[in-house]
Amino acid sequence: MERRTLLRVGTAGAGAVALAGGLWQGAARAVAPGAGTTAAAGPYGPLLPPNSLGVALPEGFSIRVVARSSQWVRGILWHPAPDGGACFPDGDGWIYVSNSEVPLVGGVSALRFTADGVIDRAYRILSGTTLNCAGGATPWHTWLSCEETFRGKVFETDPYGNRSAVAHEAMGRFKHEAAACDPDRRVVYLTEDESDGCFYRYVPDTWGDLSRGRLEVLCETSGGGVRWERVPDPTGPVFGRQTRNQVASALRFRGGEGCHYHAGVAHFTTKGDNRVWAYDAEAGTLSIAYDADGSLDGVDNITGTAGGDLYVAEDGGNMEINVITPEGVVAPIMRIDGQNRSEICGPAFSPDGSRLYFSSQRGTAGDPAGLGGITYEMSGPFRR
Repeated sequence: MERRTLLRVGTAGAGAVALAGGLWQGAARAVAPGAGTTAAAGPYGPLLPPNSLGVALPEGFSIRVVARSSQWVRGILWHPAPDGGACFPDGDGWIYVSNSEVPLVGGVSALRFTADGVIDRAYRILSGTTLNCAGGATPWHTWLSCEETFRGKVFETDPYGNRSAVAHEAMGRFKHEAAACDPDRRVVYLTEDESDGCFYRYVPDTWGDLSRGRLEVLCETSGGGVRWERVPDPTGPVFGRQTRNQVASALRFRGGEGCHYHAGVAHFTTKGDNRVWAYDAEAGTLSIAYDADGSLDGVDNITGTAGGDLYVAEDGGNMEINVITPEGVVAPIMRIDGQNRSEICGPAFSPDGSRLYFSSQRGTAGDPAGLGGITYEMSGPFRR
């Protein structure tokens, strides 16, 4: 296994420093080089040689293709460039939703699985949007689909296909990437895919209704901590100051990507420096949870389990999904060979935790339009 470095920056004193400007390098130096390096194969053991689909898996796991872009699946053409996704319970079955990161038509498609894993229907739940990248599931079982474009919107969609999608402009008009709901504080965290992007939270007036609320941005304090400040104009005028430039003390991040909340901590990734960050919402501190020292390349979508494991997908790199355990072990749980011009997107577990869904956005062809995208289902003894 390639070298991987886990950085556990403390949440008090120097470790709690808000990482802005010249403090970035200081935070990295706060941990000794090589701290947390592990040569272990991880909780699932080493990867076996690639199978007939070109996917390397640990012993005891299997994989199948559930949809291919531009090909029919249960009555619809599966969308190009599949990206962020999530799973939702549906009776004795479940639903996997997947964004389409293409311009103008974008949107979201859904696959409905029966209790035995058979796809019994597929359908669209959002159309006519643009560059739908990542997003996040809500506790009330809707999917927040985010547009990764200038003045992009967040659309709340119905995975079950019964209600029309609704745009929530109060959640900000910017280059959205991912969203993660924090039911404890009743807020939604949002990442921004800009080289000088910010980390936001949306505080709805009523939890469960995202139509009205306030947008806040994470800022540094004079004492080296972090605080939230309100964004004056979340809609960001076309020719005026955009959301990330409206609050002078806002922290900057190098290309915000995936976001996942669990047990008081919001983890989010930044592709420009290959880092996984941890915002401890209970303590109100920010730290580096993982610094990919040149091995986990292009950190992107992130998900997790109730047990605290994080799963990070690579945008490029060697096309792996890696697990980061609470004990500090970092290891690949799968790798796709022969698709070096693609990226892995949309990792999401089925409600029972036995199946992991994800996509190769551009597949074996690697075409920029994503017409060769492949959506997979990986099954096996995942840790819960």
